[in-house]
Amino acid sequence: MTKPPRSRPRDPVQPNLPLDPMPACIAPDDPEMIQAVGQQYPQQTTDRDMAFHNHLSLNTAILLGILFIAIVFRFHKITLPLVDGFSWREISTAMMADNFRQRSWNIFFPEVSWTGPGPSYQGREFQIVSYLTALLYQLFGWHDWFGRMVAAFFGLVTVFSLHRLTALCWDEMHAHAAALAYALMPAAIMIDSSFLPDPAMLALVTLGVWLFAKYWAGGNGWLLPLATASFSLGALSKPSGLAAGAVIFYLMVCWILEKKRKQATWVLLSGLLSLAMVGAYFRWAIYLGRSYPPFHFAGSGGYIWDYGFWTYVKDRFYFQSLWNTSVLWFYGYPFLVLLAVGLWMPPRPAEAPKQRTLSAIPYVWLAAAMILYLAAAGEITSNVWNFHIFHVPIAMFCGHGALLLATLASRTVLTPAVVLRSICIVAVALAWSTLPLVRTMKKPIAMKGKLLGEELARLAQPGDLVVAIAPEVGDPVAVYYSRARGWVFPPGGGDVEWSKFVADDATAIAQLEELRAQGADLFGAAKNAVDKQDRRFVEHHDGVIDYLDRTATKLVDSDDLLVYRITRP
Repeated sequence: MTKPPRSRPRDPVQPNLPLDPMPACIAPDDPEMIQAVGQQYPQQTTDRDMAFHNHLSLNTAILLGILFIAIVFRFHKITLPLVDGFSWREISTAMMADNFRQRSWNIFFPEVSWTGPGPSYQGREFQIVSYLTALLYQLFGWHDWFGRMVAAFFGLVTVFSLHRLTALCWDEMHAHAAALAYALMPAAIMIDSSFLPDPAMLALVTLGVWLFAKYWAGGNGWLLPLATASFSLGALSKPSGLAAGAVIFYLMVCWILEKKRKQATWVLLSGLLSLAMVGAYFRWAIYLGRSYPPFHFAGSGGYIWDYGFWTYVKDRFYFQSLWNTSVLWFYGYPFLVLLAVGLWMPPRPAEAPKQRTLSAIPYVWLAAAMILYLAAAGEITSNVWNFHIFHVPIAMFCGHGALLLATLASRTVLTPAVVLRSICIVAVALAWSTLPLVRTMKKPIAMKGKLLGEELARLAQPGDLVVAIAPEVGDPVAVYYSRARGWVFPPGGGDVEWSKFVADDATAIAQLEELRAQGADLFGAAKNAVDKQDRRFVEHHDGVIDYLDRTATKLVDSDDLLVYRITRP
């Protein structure tokens, strides 16, 4: 006696189809009925698969379109010299790329060229952008805009990773809106197209957070080491990236609360390994900055423990500076309105517990960035590219705000009214924020410093050392474009202030004599050079000019430039 076959449990996600491939009412010897049934059920599956693939193709096409928009804005004027509003910081990064190629490929010894013949090692971030740029120099020759190009490619990684992270947290429509907001955000465009370490930082930590969130949501185990590596490199590129680690910590705590101690233990070990690598590198960077002239460690001042808590309170945590930067440079009113709307009206809570946990990621990231700001407001508002760590959650909330305003009471995004409102939102953001603010930030304000450097390059002999005063005192742009090593004037480094002139001519002449003793050959100044106290060089230090007229050989005296060859005693 044979046992009847066991019935198979029905997959709840599958359609309610008969378990038998052929209903009992159909005779097995009726070929026409068998053929009809065989066509009916596969047809239902095929239609469903086609709808899914069409939906997937549409989302992919939208993402590719957003990436194209990001490319257009980040690669527009990509060949602009390093003379925009971020010139000072960009030049130092560019000098490190030069020195990797010309002096040493050891990435642990980043070196600038504005403090004399060297070595001029400095305590800096792990030099991913400058090192990749140096490799491009080695392959294709020196072009000052290569660093911008490397940064722009990292910006595209951020667009993609932000899109996928938002889709995981909320949904695909929010992902499109957030990625588009980031692609059009003036601050993101400017920083992503500048020769700075910040684009690499944000790209790598965003990629790491997305990979980890995907792993947390049930992805393959290999995502954890990839997420750890990416996030660690991002934090090494700029320690402010550690703020995004709050997301990983938050998800780990959620696992602990769910009694998933094994998974949480692996995450904890990965996090400790990441922190150990970041801590070890920056301990080395501090040692390097303290051991070699000019004894400079980047980003070493302006924190609440430097200025004091009550100083921060007195200055209202620099919120006035934050507001001015936000309105006049980085976002403009349209993006600020979208941000406010997105924060005021959160997305509808998800039904699944895991999805509710993931939907809180933007809030966790933004809260961690705000804590970072409260501790480092002086540094962040002085070097505004440090706001870049905010731009992932800001873009997510701007995208959510845009969706709220576009859809209003509509339940679908495909109605003509929703499409029209979306076009209007994008048009207003472009006309009132993106185009005017990016144009403002990319103004070539240091162009005369570049011209001074090129004039010094024309006059310099091999091995000459230059002394240069750019239009903004302390900016090493003229030294960089001289393609030589030398000093900014007044010379600075460490605790020495080099963005303002000394009080009298006698001190300045003594500094100049010391530089001559160290081998300075050319002295150049832009006639419009002013220090941070708005004192013009040609007026404040007219006694220095008289001294140079007597002791040096004047080579150039034009409307814009003044250049001397320093003679030996």
